[in-house]
Amino acid sequence: MSESPDARQKLSARIDEKQRAVRAYLARERPRRNRLSNVSIVGSGLAAALTAGPAVGGTGFTHATASLLSLSEDSIVWRVLCLLAVILSVAAALSTNFATSRSVADRVSAAETCSAQLESLAVSLDIGHIDVDEAVKLYQQYAGQVPFVDTAHA
Repeated sequence: MSESPDARQKLSARIDEKQRAVRAYLARERPRRNRLSNVSIVGSGLAAALTAGPAVGGTGFTHATASLLSLSEDSIVWRVLCLLAVILSVAAALSTNFATSRSVADRVSAAETCSAQLESLAVSLDIGHIDVDEAVKLYQQYAGQVPFVDTAHA
């Protein structure tokens, strides 16, 4: 590749396009990663908390709670708590599996790394600190880390 200003400008434009695509990807996927993580953490924590009362307090806990809520049977208390714990456990397991099976966290991390690398490359290219041939190699290396980021939908 030549060291012409045109080649430098074309590469700079390509880097900018990829950066926009990576930023768009991160804008979509970071909140998704955070939601899945929060559902997993909160769901499993609440499931554990819901089963702690009957587990620690035993029948005394269920009798007291049934009386407090004016329930005719104390078995309703542990049934409701167990049902809620199951629902929360399933939600936590599903969110963990969705995040893991689609490698959401790994992909977000790779995109964040790529974004920082492309930013550094763009600066080096703009100030003339790197020749075009080397910049092209680095661009290919960095962009290759995020094949799941489509520049056509940025």
